[in-house]
Amino acid sequence: MNRILVVLFVLVAFNFCSAQDIFGKWKTIDDETGKEKSIVEIYKDDGKVYGKIVELINPDNKRPICSKCQGEKKDQPIIGMIIIEDLEKDGDVFEGGTILNPKNGKIYKCRLKLEANKNTLQVRGYVSFFYKTQYWQRVIE
Repeated sequence: MNRILVVLFVLVAFNFCSAQDIFGKWKTIDDETGKEKSIVEIYKDDGKVYGKIVELINPDNKRPICSKCQGEKKDQPIIGMIIIEDLEKDGDVFEGGTILNPKNGKIYKCRLKLEANKNTLQVRGYVSFFYKTQYWQRVIE
């Protein structure tokens, strides 16, 4: 009986701890339409935080490319594209990097912050004093 309780405690603790960070898959929500757009996987690499599109929800085109992107991302597939780059943790936020909007090809400064419920991620892209905020939902697998 004690072993079962210990195993249950460990599983609950693991789930609680894993839900405390921003890493994993997130469902993006279009801030203008309110519709689900894609699944972005946020991960850490060499001490910095990145995010890449791993799935598009209801794509118009099966193999969309970023035709409005500049540089090396120009005309590259959107699925698999890294759109969040070089963020670092600063207190309870991740910032100091960028986010790409594949729809218009523009790159913005980026800030990520986990909301109190731990299953909502505040994603803010900004230029100077102008910003736009989206709220992404954690994908529970």
